[in-house]
Amino acid sequence: MSTILDPWGHFAIEEYEKLFKQFGIEPIDKVLNKLPKLHRFFKRRIIFGHRDFDKWLDAMKKGEKATILTGFMPSGHVHLGHYAVLEELRYYQEIGIDITMVIADAEAYAVRRLPREKILEYAREYITYALAIGLDPGKTKIYFQTNYKPIYYRLIQMFSRKVTLAEMEAIYGKLEPSKIMAALTQAADILHPQLKEFGGYEWVLVPVGADQDPHLRLSRDIADRFKNELGLKRPASTYHKFIRGLDGNKMSSSKPEYAIFLSDPLDVVRSKVMKALTGGRATAEEQRKLGGEPDKCTVYDMYMYYLAPDDKDLHKIYTECINGEILCGMCKRRAFERLKEILNVIKEKYVKISESGIVDEVVDFPSF
Repeated sequence: MSTILDPWGHFAIEEYEKLFKQFGIEPIDKVLNKLPKLHRFFKRRIIFGHRDFDKWLDAMKKGEKATILTGFMPSGHVHLGHYAVLEELRYYQEIGIDITMVIADAEAYAVRRLPREKILEYAREYITYALAIGLDPGKTKIYFQTNYKPIYYRLIQMFSRKVTLAEMEAIYGKLEPSKIMAALTQAADILHPQLKEFGGYEWVLVPVGADQDPHLRLSRDIADRFKNELGLKRPASTYHKFIRGLDGNKMSSSKPEYAIFLSDPLDVVRSKVMKALTGGRATAEEQRKLGGEPDKCTVYDMYMYYLAPDDKDLHKIYTECINGEILCGMCKRRAFERLKEILNVIKEKYVKISESGIVDEVVDFPSF
């Protein structure tokens, strides 16, 4: 039985390796030697798979025009899962890649059914945190799906001509009009940087969570069908694992009690961390005897992604856990102290950027 990935769902993918066989995603391992600088997300296989990333890297090294397209749907507050994507973008910008970021406000309105005022509020938060985490406002192009150039909307109309409902439902599962429009709009987001009006980037890379692969598969099919008419080329993509929510599922804004938001007061963050699901044993005695299971632990996820950037430090934390040298309560308190340092820096930068007015200088917000 085939698996349908749901780009609008909220649940974690349990076995990422199955995606290699079922959807043709390639393991990241053979591509790592092509990177000019290795981020820990690659070393730790948080970024675990790709499509044509090797071709994109080769083109970049040759000096051909290459860019990264990413997107955020402003349907809630920014949490640690979004932080991972922003950190990945910061890394790419550091090695000299142009970044284009779409704010998927049309999708938030149609699929999530949020009021426009709330969408714009969340969008401003996303953009401000992106700059606070390190994206250069002078080198990051940010646009809204509802406030862009006419040719972008023309693409959506054109793409609808060469895709059937049966094909889309084979990729996405059962669809309704709002999701059909959202999917075709996503395809325009992914492919439009190749047009000369938007920079003429022949090579586009889209870093996404594995649940977003349906959008990439649709976009690659569309690119093939418009190769002659529009000169489109298949986009490349990389796939990252989700940082789990505190209940063990995919971290989501729709489940706020299990997500750590960058805007959470520190006392709230501490409370959430202390209640998080871990890989600990039923009793302290069992923990000391059998050791913990960090692979099942949502707190260990935080160390993997953010709290232990040094590999030796991460290995020490892992060893202490599996050997029963540390109990979950102490590990959680240590994790919170490290997370507090990171969040304090981000919160301080967020306030400065908010007060500077730079977001309104670099982003054209919709007027309705």
